[in-house]
Amino acid sequence: MDISQIRKLIRLLQASDVTEIEVTEGDQTVRISRREHFATVPQVQAAVAAPVAATPQIAPVETPLTPPDPVEESGEHIVKSPMVGTFYRAPSPEADSFVSEGARVKKGDILCIIEAMKLMNEIEADYDGVVEEILVDNASPLEYGQPMFVIAPLA
Repeated sequence: MDISQIRKLIRLLQASDVTEIEVTEGDQTVRISRREHFATVPQVQAAVAAPVAATPQIAPVETPLTPPDPVEESGEHIVKSPMVGTFYRAPSPEADSFVSEGARVKKGDILCIIEAMKLMNEIEADYDGVVEEILVDNASPLEYGQPMFVIAPLA
């Protein structure tokens, strides 16, 4: 391996996020690594305060419970996103949606797909019911716990 090839490897390393590269040609091996330079941070030791003789007692604060979602009070269930990702109503752009508003679903039926980290995750219904409302647009981003569907239980 000649010096021009080694210089090309160094430029390649500098132009990328790669921190180390090793190339072997025949019985010759070249390893080039880049070490990140970190500034040393001086450590500061905090002074410890002397204990106070009399500490005031603080009464516990009662936080009010958040009221349940009005939709869930009426017996309807909200299907929430179990992960961050992209919401898809159908398995492909040309295919029909898994469910639509007014559709009956059974426990285990696929409601949608959430793409997360290039993986397609099928989201299934947890109970039998009728899809009252779809709360997310197709191909839109989802947050963890974001409501996706309102499903009314079968009577």
